[in-house]
Amino acid sequence: MMTGTQLALRLLLELASLVALAVGGYGVWADGPVVLRGLIALALPALAVVLWGRYAAPRRPVRDSAVLWYGVQLLVWGGAVALLAVGGHPGWALGLGIVMVVNTVALWSLGEWSPAIER
Repeated sequence: MMTGTQLALRLLLELASLVALAVGGYGVWADGPVVLRGLIALALPALAVVLWGRYAAPRRPVRDSAVLWYGVQLLVWGGAVALLAVGGHPGWALGLGIVMVVNTVALWSLGEWSPAIER
């Protein structure tokens, strides 16, 4: 039950990171043109989805690089937290980051956080 709960939370955190990238991307350039801010808010989550699907998802096509697996997760989740903080939501960024770290540690301790896992 613990593993299933942590994996469900992991999925919710992955979705939350996409929202955080959009919100943070929109807010990071506060004085910029609204159209460009909107494009940034759309482009960052789209790029994250492509990278995650190719290099970090359980059924990813590129399986031969653990470095890419760890790197993409760090880039997407770290970028989401950083952009959220810089974009004017430091409290949300801190909370999201803490939950992400706790979930990752829990999955690692359960043997469910590894590039070798296939689903």
